Amino acid sequence: MSEAGEMNDVVTMDKIVSLCRRRGFVFPSSEIYGGLGSSYDYGHYGVLAKNNVKARWLEAMTQERDDIVALDSTIILHPRVWEASGHVQSFSDPLVDCRNCKKRFRADDLEHCECGKKPSKHPGEGPDCDLTEPRQFNLMFETTIGPVQESGSKVFLRPETAQGIFINFKNVLQIARRKPPFGIAQIGKSFRNEITPGNFLFRTREFEQMEMEFFVPPDESEQWYRYWLEQRMDWYHRYGLRDSHLRLRQHSEDELSHYSSGTADVEYLFPIGWSELEGIANRGDYDLSRHTEFSGTKLEYVGQDGERYVPHVIEPSAGADRSLLAFLADAYDEEEVAGRERTVLRFHPQIAPVKAAVLPLIGKNEDMVSKARSLYEELRRRFVVEFDDSGAIGRRYRRQDEIGTPWAATIDDQTLEDDTVTIRDRDSLAQIRIDISKVGTYIAEALVAPWKTPKSE
Repeated sequence: MSEAGEMNDVVTMDKIVSLCRRRGFVFPSSEIYGGLGSSYDYGHYGVLAKNNVKARWLEAMTQERDDIVALDSTIILHPRVWEASGHVQSFSDPLVDCRNCKKRFRADDLEHCECGKKPSKHPGEGPDCDLTEPRQFNLMFETTIGPVQESGSKVFLRPETAQGIFINFKNVLQIARRKPPFGIAQIGKSFRNEITPGNFLFRTREFEQMEMEFFVPPDESEQWYRYWLEQRMDWYHRYGLRDSHLRLRQHSEDELSHYSSGTADVEYLFPIGWSELEGIANRGDYDLSRHTEFSGTKLEYVGQDGERYVPHVIEPSAGADRSLLAFLADAYDEEEVAGRERTVLRFHPQIAPVKAAVLPLIGKNEDMVSKARSLYEELRRRFVVEFDDSGAIGRRYRRQDEIGTPWAATIDDQTLEDDTVTIRDRDSLAQIRIDISKVGTYIAEALVAPWKTPKSE
């Protein structure tokens, strides 16, 4: 229990959606035209928070290590890439259509679908259900390259970022002067023509992936697989996700892809239940071998002593959008303070979209506003900060709480006398007074200090 009061895990998906809309994190896409199903646009705070998630991932993969390099491959790749990867042949879902309600469902997931006319029943259970036989539906978006569609070349929007890494293996091996074990990390958009998208940001047709392919000697693949399982769980813990809401689930034999000797999902307890947050797979040499076969270019490691082998690949693959949703869900909290309800996002400070707010106590006091503005101009050179002089101070605090701002610096009458300001902590509501010249140092040190969510497990 904090000084502010007792905390309860009260988050629901509806509350997350409402807050994201109200505070400008996420908007329905094409809303003025009636919207486009499961498509979302990120507003200012959503962009900042999602960029922080991606930055923390890239830091952990590249800046904090010397065995992983970065890559940014194109969204549209040569069509043969997807033949080699197996996506053209097998990247599909079995679908059934109801001739009565005209809705389409995944044949392998009917127990989680609602009948189009009787939502209390599953498709096929209603008296009027008339389902077709299952048909395979390819999940890749097609387009054409060329000025005229009829004569253009058929290509695909990538359904994953991994293949762009595999086809650049030789380039990185030679130019970056790497030898296994080493990794290639990439963040980028992917597209899947999902038939049953939904649950807000959890499953959309356009999404952003954070994938890393770690190339290792074949006889070391199992130990590196175990290593990355631990590393990826540690990353989520590091940025505040609660132990009680995280777990690692190993895939059973019948779940494994034919090329995988081991796959595990990092799962998070979303408001919709336990669901995949990230997958870590031991892919063997399947990908490099297939691209060698289809391209005619040998994708292998050759050592100076003549050692030669096709590396095995360990792949941690996470979604930036889904990760942000987990951080939002884990951060969301409600509590009663001084008889009034407060909604707050208890983000890890390094995930929070805004690090500090600078607030003159009285928005119409020119001296306070001038002092506050000067501090704001100084801080914004180092951090994402906000200046707000509109409305009552309590209302301004609440606005910052709802976007997850960790600290607020308030300029008041005493500031005008001795150049000290009040620093308010978002989580504990504790206030301390420090010299105005030390605010930047305070924020910088607090950002790198160890942090654990104050929410109960």
